[in-house]
Amino acid sequence: MPDLDPNPFGENHPCFGCAPEHPIGFRLRFAREGDEIVTRFVPGDQYQGPPGIMHGGLVTTLADEIAAWTVIGLLEKFGFTASLSARLARPVRTGVEVEGRGKIEEESSRIVKVAVRLIQGGADAFTGSFTFALLDRAGAERVLGGPLPASWQRFAR
Repeated sequence: MPDLDPNPFGENHPCFGCAPEHPIGFRLRFAREGDEIVTRFVPGDQYQGPPGIMHGGLVTTLADEIAAWTVIGLLEKFGFTASLSARLARPVRTGVEVEGRGKIEEESSRIVKVAVRLIQGGADAFTGSFTFALLDRAGAERVLGGPLPASWQRFAR
């Protein structure tokens, strides 16, 4: 499935959602399917809140990562999450594959809105909308509080 570069930001980047070597992260990989970005993930017990159920905050983290990669994979830009709305329709079970799908709803030169679905057992477990601010290099450096890494510069607005 994965066809997007898992290291677009260079080796050893710190992302909890997608860094291939993150010791406790999701280590997600992504593919483009038409106008959507897709990932598949089996949440382990280390991500549970109630027994057998993925922690709701981590479900939202998973969805946010899919939304971010939708911007990266479809627009070749990087955005910072500015707002989100989420609906957790049913529990996300640990040990059961989740399919995540992201699709661009709206875009301008500075703002992108992404719709995300998390599907488990053939039903939507999560639906949400994420708004990303696309920043130029100076804006990104203000948010980061320091220089934008060289490997990230090509993704700035």
